[in-house]
Amino acid sequence: MNLYKKIALGLVAGLALIATGCSKGNKEDSSAANIPTKITKKTTVTFWHGMNGGQRAELEKLTAEFEKKNPNIKIKLENQGSYIDLQAKVNSTLQSPNNLPTITQAYPGWLYNAVKSNMLVDLSPYINNSKLGWGSAAKSNIRTELLDGAKIQGKQYGIPFNKSIEVLTYNKSMFEKYGIKKVPTTMKELAQVSETIYKKSNHQVVGAGFDSLANYYTLGMKNEGINLTDKVNFTGKDSKKVIDYYAQGMKKGYFTTAGSAHYLSGPFANEKVAMYIGTSAGEGYVKKAVGDKFTYDVAARPGKYTMQQGTDIYMFKKATAMQRTAAFKYMQFLTSKSTQLKWANATGYIPVNNSVVKSKEYKENTKTKLPAKLEGAMKHLYSIPVAKNSNAAYSQLDPIMAKILYAAKNGQNVDNQIKAGKAKFDAAWKQ
Repeated sequence: MNLYKKIALGLVAGLALIATGCSKGNKEDSSAANIPTKITKKTTVTFWHGMNGGQRAELEKLTAEFEKKNPNIKIKLENQGSYIDLQAKVNSTLQSPNNLPTITQAYPGWLYNAVKSNMLVDLSPYINNSKLGWGSAAKSNIRTELLDGAKIQGKQYGIPFNKSIEVLTYNKSMFEKYGIKKVPTTMKELAQVSETIYKKSNHQVVGAGFDSLANYYTLGMKNEGINLTDKVNFTGKDSKKVIDYYAQGMKKGYFTTAGSAHYLSGPFANEKVAMYIGTSAGEGYVKKAVGDKFTYDVAARPGKYTMQQGTDIYMFKKATAMQRTAAFKYMQFLTSKSTQLKWANATGYIPVNNSVVKSKEYKENTKTKLPAKLEGAMKHLYSIPVAKNSNAAYSQLDPIMAKILYAAKNGQNVDNQIKAGKAKFDAAWKQ
């Protein structure tokens, strides 16, 4: 699900000087010659994570299974609360590297400064080690785009773990009621179907909306051939085209936003919205909220690209050689076919392991709608490029777009809001 949030980055001021000085004492490297391939003594791996509820319970269950198979390894799970809490804890602790865990869940954008300060372990030697790892990235069966999304400055610092994509969730019963015979596959069709439902329902049902306005803008630009970088011109022709598409829908009433609720699953379950674009990991909540009121279904996000979201697992250099090997064995376990099948079925996250996505056991899971549709829905994945301040700039897009769309909904001229948005967007890149 889209959980990037803006957090003050002042906590990492001066990090480069501090971290460089602290990390010099660790002489170990991760070259093939220095990688232990067996755990010969009791080894503890500390893992900071942000899994809660059923996800936390499943992680604890799987970890116990791993420890049973690897009696010399103890995984010390330390829940940090929400993703916001986890990011804040990582950022503040980067100033005292010896207090960092062995591994942590994180979005790559959180760790840009850690990489610049040489605090993360490059996992490629572990991946390519035929005795400990898979022998190559290809042999891992982890989807290439997901592995690439866990790279920072071209190096494989992360291993994908709990991932999701954006999908279209729609009210199948309502489609039948209003004579909609085709699920939208393009943005043009999405607007057309949304307007049709809005009119046929006598303006009682809004056609569609997007949970994440940041994702909407980012993928809108990507579908125009433009990546999210500091070169994006927020007031340029392509940007205005992307903004105007949503603004027109808001102005005419057939589009909506999630607002302060952050998710449209509630209005969707209450039949106030016919369809919405949001994280695939939220289907469990939708299923429970909809109950027997109507039949829902999921489909690929309209447009060519969809956003790959969720965190990866990263390893800090403060770990000893034995801890690094133990931690990597744990990562291997978490991304294996058997574990990913259990994880996906229990949590709603997409399997990062290709063999699971294609497997009969996963596709025939009837508890949720996604498994049968996933392979076709993730043909073209996109992730936010990791660069200096990219996370801050991305996080600004939600409030910027919200103000623009609020103005459009109230019939106001949005040009002033777009200009103001450009100033904030550009400032985030330059901070």
